[in-house]
Amino acid sequence: MGHHSPEICSVYNTLLQAAQPRMEKAAIVYEGETITFAMLLTRIDQVVRRLRSLGVQQGDAFAVFGQNHPEHLYCYYAASKMGAVFVPVNPNLTASEVDYNFRHSEAKVLFFDDHVEETAKQAVPAEKLFHISSLTNVAPGSAETQAAIDVNDDFIITYSSGTTGNQKAIVLDHRAQIDVAASLSQMWGISEADTTLVALPLGYLYGFSTAAATGLSVGGTVIVLRRFHPRDVLASFEEHPVTVYHGVPTMFTMMMEYCEQRGLRFDLSRVRQLICSGAPLPEEVSARFVEKFGKPLQNYYAMTEVAPVFGRYYDDATDLPAGAIGKAAPGALIKIQRPDGSECGVDEPGEALVRGAATLKRYAKDEALTAASLEDGMFRSGDLVSRDKDGFYYIVGRIKEIIIRGGHNISPAEVEKATVRHPAVQDAAVVGIADRIFGEVPVAFVVLRSNATVSEEDLIGFLEKQVSDFKVPRTVHFVAELPQGKTGKVDKKALKMRAEEQAAAV
Repeated sequence: MGHHSPEICSVYNTLLQAAQPRMEKAAIVYEGETITFAMLLTRIDQVVRRLRSLGVQQGDAFAVFGQNHPEHLYCYYAASKMGAVFVPVNPNLTASEVDYNFRHSEAKVLFFDDHVEETAKQAVPAEKLFHISSLTNVAPGSAETQAAIDVNDDFIITYSSGTTGNQKAIVLDHRAQIDVAASLSQMWGISEADTTLVALPLGYLYGFSTAAATGLSVGGTVIVLRRFHPRDVLASFEEHPVTVYHGVPTMFTMMMEYCEQRGLRFDLSRVRQLICSGAPLPEEVSARFVEKFGKPLQNYYAMTEVAPVFGRYYDDATDLPAGAIGKAAPGALIKIQRPDGSECGVDEPGEALVRGAATLKRYAKDEALTAASLEDGMFRSGDLVSRDKDGFYYIVGRIKEIIIRGGHNISPAEVEKATVRHPAVQDAAVVGIADRIFGEVPVAFVVLRSNATVSEEDLIGFLEKQVSDFKVPRTVHFVAELPQGKTGKVDKKALKMRAEEQAAAV
């Protein structure tokens, strides 16, 4: 054998080990092009050379901004191989937000695509801007060497929408990304036999790490769509042997609506895992999906800061109790505590402190937020969670979103779930507004299903049978759609402002 250098632990090496026995197998399929594992390794080396030629070195950051491209994945692995820091930028951001991400992360260069070209040019100096297609536009050479990296070195800086002002910069190290793929493949039984369809934005960890990199880490095939559209996702299920798909609740609702409006049927029989995360999944949406496609949605819970936290194990035959999100994921530690720091009992909700396979190292350049968010190495989730005697967890609501009406706590998620049970309702969001008498009261925003009607009065009457009287919103606004924040979640802040303006106008 001769001299063998010690194996460097990295995301790139995880991919290399998966690639070596199956070099001619399809790794990534994108818009009609099939990229084999051999081609993927070659392209990663081209990206490493391209980055080095632009002065990006070990420890330096670089950013990628745009809709989904295989280049996102080349960059992720190239950063791992050369010890650089990868900064994925959400394609929906405004120029000032991109400018903030770019400067705050101290990225050396930013790669953009046609879709975001205007925004990129407003946000970043021209000499630091490069089109995403130029990443692999270098002559193939000999294989690039793997840098000597420490698994505790910074690997990713990702920005998540802060509820106040600037976005939070979450730093994850190499170990977090190696471990998260191992944990998820164990929980969901992901193997080389799986084909994962990715329509989530690769500007986020849910898309590129949870979905794509996990699939590739075990030698599976990953199909990448440029963006989410219900038609394209459903067509991909028919065209490819998709076995795993991840989405947020809105995506699954849109897929159902798309079929219902056009009387279409799609065959999802080959799909093994339909994973749903990013926002609470109403049981009604879940039940409707099973009825329409004959497949259950798997509830999954993680945060950008900590993943995975709760989920359903693929080989666990136990039925999930109603309303449960799942069990603790492989490698996750969970502590549920009261405001005084003591631990909650069975079925008693409290704040969840969590640590997972991937846990943030720190918030970049924000020691105060880092200190406030971590307690003995565990992350304060801000979620109210309870655990039953069998180890199943339930998300009760967000501590910050709790509406306090006359001393009673109302969880918007609970009222939203009840509202969606009405047959005429497609989607709902509940926010609290100031009230002279009660301090705060809930207000509902409701999107009706196509061709369905219900009056405010009837909907309120329906809710009175579902939840305690003090939780029932006395005002319902019917809207064409719920405004979405940058991450595809409902923009509660915008709704709260609208509710307050309308209350003032009365």
